[in-house]
Amino acid sequence: MTFLADLHVHSPYSLATSRNTTLAGLASWAAIKGLDLVGTGDFTHPGWLRELEKELQPAEPGFFRLRNENLPPPLPGIKRLPATARFLLSAEISCVYRKNDRTRKIHCLVFLPDLTGAKRLNRRLAPFGKLESDGRPTLRLDARDLLEIVLEEAPEGFLVPAHIWTPWFSLFGARSGFDSVEECFGDLSERIFALETGLSSDPDMNRRLSALDRFSLISNSDCHSPAKLGREANILATSFDFYSLRDGLKPTGDGLTGTIEFYPQEGKYFADGHRRCGFRNEDPGAGPTPDICPVCQKPLTIGVNHRVRELADRPVPVAPSLTPVAHHLVGLQEIIAEITGRGPNSKTVLSFYAAAINSLGAELPLLMQTPLEEISGFSKPLATAIDRIRRGRVTMESGYDGQSGHIGIFDEKERREQQTPYFYWQNAPDSLS
Repeated sequence: MTFLADLHVHSPYSLATSRNTTLAGLASWAAIKGLDLVGTGDFTHPGWLRELEKELQPAEPGFFRLRNENLPPPLPGIKRLPATARFLLSAEISCVYRKNDRTRKIHCLVFLPDLTGAKRLNRRLAPFGKLESDGRPTLRLDARDLLEIVLEEAPEGFLVPAHIWTPWFSLFGARSGFDSVEECFGDLSERIFALETGLSSDPDMNRRLSALDRFSLISNSDCHSPAKLGREANILATSFDFYSLRDGLKPTGDGLTGTIEFYPQEGKYFADGHRRCGFRNEDPGAGPTPDICPVCQKPLTIGVNHRVRELADRPVPVAPSLTPVAHHLVGLQEIIAEITGRGPNSKTVLSFYAAAINSLGAELPLLMQTPLEEISGFSKPLATAIDRIRRGRVTMESGYDGQSGHIGIFDEKERREQQTPYFYWQNAPDSLS
């Protein structure tokens, strides 16, 4: 079976998350996006764990479904879609500790097949920090020791280092990470079989490191709002259950057939820079003081592109056999915002978005697979935009130091020509005319 999975999300118990990030909200948006499997996020939080027990019931082995799948659509104008996506127990844990005379801050994803294992794991983790303080708890615990505890308390589960290049909180982060998987996980390194690339890197960037050849590279949204589900995701071809998914991600497995990716330049930490000063350096290492902001003379936040170049031992990516296909996409709301010249969350864009979903189907299959002729029958500019994105014919303004980048599709002349609603949407309602 081929299915789409977004395995890294958060609950309303995590800091800076939307109140709509409920199980019902996630399930509703999963239907709109075309996702078959979604992580629960945050099972370490006692309040969220109680909600998981109350609202979910077992489905396929290791997967869960909503007890009530009869949910209203999350946006006005969208036709009711069955909320049939399954859930996988997941959590992100922030390990902050000293190792080799440096403070380390490593985020790890943990995946489990059952609530009993989650409860056992939570009891073991409770002495290391306040699990109730944040859906993504900060624990005074070595990442290697976290892996050991997971293997002891929930041996069917697995751990994946999260967004491995993010400067501040990741395995290879420039500020507080390591230079290798082995340096971080020591004698348990062989129990790590997958890595999450994060929004500011893609598989090609990671394949410049021969040391990563043995790992699967997965991609997830890390969403704090259900509308952001699927901005990155995984395409899997395994039996539809926890154990097949897990084994398909192992080095000997072939279950991961593709990933859905940001253009990494759109990520918040692709380039070096200093947001406070508005300074971005697209050429890592260039200049007399390449790591210092020329405006304020303080250290720059070293971007993912720079950090990858530091650790890379290949000038170009080398793909192992059976390498999954990476589909670089731009979100449908962002595409429509560029077509219309309106904000991504404006009434105009959301109306256009709802009509596109109703007419053409779920977002991710639309962006990747729907024939351009079919899209053109709904909106010629939308078909043009999706064609350009599929071909990689876009412009890129890199993100840096927490500032998101921008992927451009149309030039200024084209954008001006598309400001009349009936041009960009053949069936525009009166509210847009």
